[in-house]
Amino acid sequence: MSTVTKPVAKSSEIDSKSQPATEVYAVHGADPEVQAYGMAKYSRSALSLRESLAELNEQKAEKFLNTFYFQYGHRSIADLAHIAFAVERLSILAATILVDEPRWDGQERSTRYQDFQKSGYYVPNFAGDTEAESRYREAANHLFAEYQHFSGGMFDYLRERILKPEEMKQEAYERTLRARAFDLSRYLLPLAANTSLGQIVSARTLENQVSRLLSHTHAEVRGLGELLKQAARQGAYNVNQAAVQRLLEEIREQSPEIADRIHPVLLHEVRAAPTLMKYAEPNAYEIESRRELSGAAAEFLGRLPIGPAPLVDLLEDEPLEVELATTLLYQCDHHSYRQIREVVEGMSAAERDEIIALGVKHRSRHDEVARAFNSGQHFRFDILMDIGGFRDMHRHRRCVQIMQEYTTLHGYDMPQEIESAGLASRYSQTMEGTRQAVAKIASRSAAEAGEHSQYLIPLAFRKRTLFKMDFAEALYISELRTGAAGHFSYRNVAYAMYEAVAQKYPSLAQYFRVTDVREPVDLLKR
Repeated sequence: MSTVTKPVAKSSEIDSKSQPATEVYAVHGADPEVQAYGMAKYSRSALSLRESLAELNEQKAEKFLNTFYFQYGHRSIADLAHIAFAVERLSILAATILVDEPRWDGQERSTRYQDFQKSGYYVPNFAGDTEAESRYREAANHLFAEYQHFSGGMFDYLRERILKPEEMKQEAYERTLRARAFDLSRYLLPLAANTSLGQIVSARTLENQVSRLLSHTHAEVRGLGELLKQAARQGAYNVNQAAVQRLLEEIREQSPEIADRIHPVLLHEVRAAPTLMKYAEPNAYEIESRRELSGAAAEFLGRLPIGPAPLVDLLEDEPLEVELATTLLYQCDHHSYRQIREVVEGMSAAERDEIIALGVKHRSRHDEVARAFNSGQHFRFDILMDIGGFRDMHRHRRCVQIMQEYTTLHGYDMPQEIESAGLASRYSQTMEGTRQAVAKIASRSAAEAGEHSQYLIPLAFRKRTLFKMDFAEALYISELRTGAAGHFSYRNVAYAMYEAVAQKYPSLAQYFRVTDVREPVDLLKR
């Protein structure tokens, strides 16, 4: 008996009407890890996502992830599991470290629209050093009292000078002026002030974030890493739980058997990433690299006085090995990039190579290379600005940011309005008094004293950060951050970025749609 094989139709002969139409649908209700597993199956199965999710459960997902994620290193799978977290009552200092992720999405409490007077503040563990703790609390309480005083004082000052338009409601007028007053009084808030934030991140970003937090020098930040890891592995908050429980009670009155059957389905405990997070641990690569690079920075830069620096410095190009060595030292120091680069350029090639080697010496097979190696961008800005304004600039993720630690070495900024209101003397006394308190606590013998003292630093003090980006991002930041609705601090920085690019590349200036910060601004329209 012969077998007749039908000819296969060529692609040109296939009736397009017989082809299934493209289908797009949103997915809701699956556990993050189960959903990630289901999407990952596209590469290993012809099933649709509906079919994959229908046959999956937590046990199957865990088995799959243990095999392909941990054994074969397919970390991209974790990009498919996105998780929402609330992180509440952490210090501003810890918050800036938490959100320092290139692939981070979230929102933090605004110092413009919220009164931080009742937020409280973080107190480090002084391990029995009652004198240091007493000085810390005294300084923090004083800053919050001054914050309250300046919030009220600047509101009164603005109300006296800015008349309410007839068409504007009194409530909107006062709300707008109070936001402007908070823009000014926020300079008195210490880094210890409590804040809250929400974040939505992939499990892969979360794993990197937790590992980085667990590797940090500050105890609060390490504790935050443990809490995030714990939250990812335990049951998540269910916004519908109370309503579902009431419904189950009603059903139980009519049919206990049906209620028992649907109870585990309706009140299923969702754990965000129990498998993907179980191996998130402190990163030895980061810890050891920080230790050795800090030693190198002290060796080469320890005796060099910190020189004056502009608000924004657009850096010239240099050989890649010079940029790498300079950036690696920059993150462990407080000098400007130019000062450090001058030292690096004076080194022998062997010394530069030794510094670069320290940046990868402790890297394991699974470690991503350190952020300092994200080099080669054409537009690099060394920015020295107040901490409050930096927190706004820090939100830009499409660039590389190399941060230096918080310090009082660079002085502080004073808004012009505070001087105009006759409060400059009181403001300066508060800043100088806080600087002395920071120095006294930092001089204590305890190893953590320097870390503890950082929490007292007000947002007025300046912080240095290296921003590396392409032309499109330089254009975007300059346009967005010079807008009249923005805070004057980052408006000045963004405009200085534009001016630096325009000076270096005059023909490109025409493509910037910036707002001239020298023009007067109607504060009621900000």
